[in-house]
Amino acid sequence: MAKKTKKKPAKKAVKKATKKVAKKKAAKKPAKKSAKKAAPKKVTKKVVKKAAPKKAAAKKAAPAPVKKSVGINPYLTFNGNCEDAFNFYKSVFGGSFPYIGRFGEMPPMDGMPVPDSEKNKIMHVSLPIGNNSILMGSDSSDAFGHANVQGNNFSISINATSQNEADKLYSGLSNGGKQTMPMNKTFWGSYFGMLEDQFGIQWMVSYDEGQAM
Repeated sequence: MAKKTKKKPAKKAVKKATKKVAKKKAAKKPAKKSAKKAAPKKVTKKVVKKAAPKKAAAKKAAPAPVKKSVGINPYLTFNGNCEDAFNFYKSVFGGSFPYIGRFGEMPPMDGMPVPDSEKNKIMHVSLPIGNNSILMGSDSSDAFGHANVQGNNFSISINATSQNEADKLYSGLSNGGKQTMPMNKTFWGSYFGMLEDQFGIQWMVSYDEGQAM
């Protein structure tokens, strides 16, 4: 009888142990399910496609880079009194002349010396009158085929950003007009040309690397 009573407690202990293991397994199952629910969903291709147009729209809204443009300045021609005129303009606008040259400083052209009567006349002068504006001028010269005509004594001067651009502008503006001085390197360092367009407007085109004109 004593042996039978000893076996009964062992069976009860086994049952209790199996119940504990079953409870632990049952507790783990909900945890896995809740973990799966809490995990973030993977980004689908549809979501990526919807977000893509927003990025494209942002790129379109970005401002375009500003391109460099040619500079345009008025060029005035005088009948021997250019220096007086520009001293007057300087008294009005202030500033100083970055460049002033006279016909007497020119080298002989085609073996022709500059006449004494022309030597002191202004070949070119410039006066900055604003952030990007320069008033330019010169005296007319009968000796070099540039006589002054009152009322038509001005030109539009264009400063190109490259030599290729200067050639392109000169070719376009002179189409149907008259090339009075073809584009070429000058003794003062600029790549320069003069023309009259088909409407009778005088133009000067130049490309100048780093020199004040």
